[in-house]
Amino acid sequence: MAEEEESAAPSEKVLRIQRVFVNLLDSYSSGNIGKFLSNCVVGASLEEITEEEEEEDEIKSVMWEASATKVKEGTFQVVGTLSKPESPQPDFAVETYSAISREDLLLRLLECDVIIYNITENPQQVEEAIWAVSALNEEVSHFEKQKVFILLSTVLTWARSKALDPEDSEVPFTEEDYRRRKAHPNFLDHINAEKMVLKYGKKSRKFSTYVVAAGLQYGAEGGILHTFFKMAWLGEIPALPVFGDGTNVIPAIHVLDLAGVIQNVIDHAPKPRYLVAVDESVHTLEDLVKCISKNAGPGKIQKIPRENAYLMKDLTQDRLDHLLVNLRMEALFVKENFNIRWAAQTGFVENINSILKEYKQSRGLMPIKICILGPPAVGKSSIAEELSKYYKLHHIQLKDVISEAIAKLEAIVAPKDVGEGEEEGEEEEEQENVEDAQELLDGIRESMEQNAEFVCALDASDEFLKERVINLPESIVAGTHYSQDRFLRALSNYRDINLEDETVLNYFDEIEIHPIHIDVGKLEDAQNRLAIKQLIKEIGEPQNYGLTDEEKAEKEWKAAEERLAREAAEKAEREHKEAVETAEKIARWEEWNKRLEEVKREERELLEAQSVPLRNYLMTYVMPTLIQGLNECCNVRPEDPVDYLAEYLFKNNPEAQ
Repeated sequence: MAEEEESAAPSEKVLRIQRVFVNLLDSYSSGNIGKFLSNCVVGASLEEITEEEEEEDEIKSVMWEASATKVKEGTFQVVGTLSKPESPQPDFAVETYSAISREDLLLRLLECDVIIYNITENPQQVEEAIWAVSALNEEVSHFEKQKVFILLSTVLTWARSKALDPEDSEVPFTEEDYRRRKAHPNFLDHINAEKMVLKYGKKSRKFSTYVVAAGLQYGAEGGILHTFFKMAWLGEIPALPVFGDGTNVIPAIHVLDLAGVIQNVIDHAPKPRYLVAVDESVHTLEDLVKCISKNAGPGKIQKIPRENAYLMKDLTQDRLDHLLVNLRMEALFVKENFNIRWAAQTGFVENINSILKEYKQSRGLMPIKICILGPPAVGKSSIAEELSKYYKLHHIQLKDVISEAIAKLEAIVAPKDVGEGEEEGEEEEEQENVEDAQELLDGIRESMEQNAEFVCALDASDEFLKERVINLPESIVAGTHYSQDRFLRALSNYRDINLEDETVLNYFDEIEIHPIHIDVGKLEDAQNRLAIKQLIKEIGEPQNYGLTDEEKAEKEWKAAEERLAREAAEKAEREHKEAVETAEKIARWEEWNKRLEEVKREERELLEAQSVPLRNYLMTYVMPTLIQGLNECCNVRPEDPVDYLAEYLFKNNPEAQ
């Protein structure tokens, strides 16, 4: 583009770029991009990819390798922010920052050679991205080396663009048309951020800026399509929803291919500053949902009004905008100039098997299959029902369900004579049904060949089983195989069959699936709780989705209720203990006072007893003469009464007389 300045030579730039900043490393998009870059050697995308390398490369195998705790030599050193302070630091990140001031964040950005701001998932990051590019632009004069700023935006900034050819709506937009783009009303802030980033890149050769407009991101944990994957996996609805007629074209790209585009931007430093990142597919919403349903769910879709999409709580307005966009785009420059080891260049539908595999791996999902065997009345149905609830599995009770389904699929697949009167549309629809049925049938047969089952062999003595059936209520026994004749016949038949060498348990042993044996009779548990507990211990924890929002809320509510009850009980116990201690203190105080009074009384009595001889002595020998002397002193009233009294007592001493 004429007005845009050429950047430094790629070879010169590659040698200097080492440290890369990515915002919100704990999010889906930025996390996968950061992990990808941490495994990329600087400048690696400058080398042409040979055909042998393409054949050897699996779907971004580096993505699924355990992240190294140490930084590999020559790879990008990834640092970045976290959206939540409590989020753990990703293994691939050298440093992470959370809840820091803008001043501190700017210092961290200045330490980096490449700054990537991803605004595709969190609209609140748009304002921070604008601040970051503006703050860096003000520091350009202090740059010791060239820095690159990449704004990862979305194709929703093109959503209202006028068609290039009014007579042909299928002509796609390319990077060269970026000046004609018109944003979706909900993405005006995004397009303003794009314009500002491009503007700052024109001011200095030390500061190169790029905008990468990405399509709907899929792959790894699923991105926006995770909602449909989850609905399909759980199987709680008969058909996956398609909003509206589903004919809207959605530009999309695998998240690892998007990371590859960013790697190439860093290494190549291309002259165009606005790039489009989409795969080569032209998939509609119906194509995407139908593909997910067929390969991971019920196999059916249901078209619902667009307004009903807003009732789905898992789909925010931002995500719905991406799903409802109708836009044709082609990443012409990326396809012709970059060296990318594509994970899904041909698109989502053509690569669904590898995408589904990495999705299950990223989410830790494992389809558990449990086969429960045992004699009648051993508790197979009740245990299977409880395990189905615990592991969120379908409880299949009849053996012929699978056989019936396979028979129906085989009937569809079987060749048929085409009548002369059939219309072409009906033929195409029937052919599509045959292909779908054949693919599903192949999947079932492949699944049946895989050794992914847990086999639970329940058993008990005949006496125990008979006693259990005898004790069943009549309302349960009536009309079932638990009636006396039918039960005894079924039990005898089971024992006869399992005496042979070729039993079901032997079959599983031969294919290295060793059954879990449990003697229900020895557990002495009528409700089979101990058996269920033992099976869960053997099988392991569910490898499924975590709790839903409702389940989390209910769990938190129960936890809060239990906590309040526990706190109330603790408070009541504490108050009771304090009351008992207070009563004991009062009792001890009263006992002490009572004892003190008793001691005082005893002391008084002792003193009184000890004073009797002295009192008698005084009354006999002292008091009569003393009283007479006092009376005499009162009559005479001498000047010195004490001396007079002393003289009187001396003269009138009874012993002297």
